[in-house]
Parts: sequence; C-alpha cells; structure tokens
Amino acid sequence: MASTIVLPPATVSRIIEMAWEDRTPFEAIEREYGLSQDGVIRLMRRELKPSSFRLWRKRTQGRTTKHLKLRSPDISRGYCPTQYKQR
Repeated sequence: MASTIVLPPATVSRIIEMAWEDRTPFEAIEREYGLSQDGVIRLMRRELKPSSFRLWRKRTQGRTTKHLKLRSPDISRGYCPTQYKQR
C-alpha cells in the first residue's frame, strides 16, 4: 500500500484549485508538486466531500485540456488569458 505524503494545507489547497481548473493539465501538477494523476485523484477523494469528488471526476474524465497528450498543440498555456488579470 502506498504511503500518504503529508502536504501543507496551502499546498493541498493549491493542488485542489489546479485540479478543478479546466486548462491545468495533470502533468503541470505533477511537474510542480510531484503528484501523479493517480495521486491527485487520491488527494481529491480524501479532501473533497463524496458528491464534490464525483462532480470533479465526471468533469475531468476525458477532458482533453486536462491531459497534455489529448490537448491540441495550439494550446500552450495553462490558463485563460483573461484569468489572473491585474486590477
């Protein structure tokens, strides 16, 4: 059985945020935090309410923007250009 890695709450929160974002691929989470897609799924199952986890899984399964191999080569960024605008 795999051991559970203890992450700071701020890191867990950021991983959850990235996992919910449509344009952030699992590979970006793995590159930044060392957590594979399976690890992200386990973290989301552990941290979210069961109904929220089911919604998230339904949303991410088969979504081409969540997987670099399925993503169009035209998409080279991880977020929408209007996201994170300075006010």
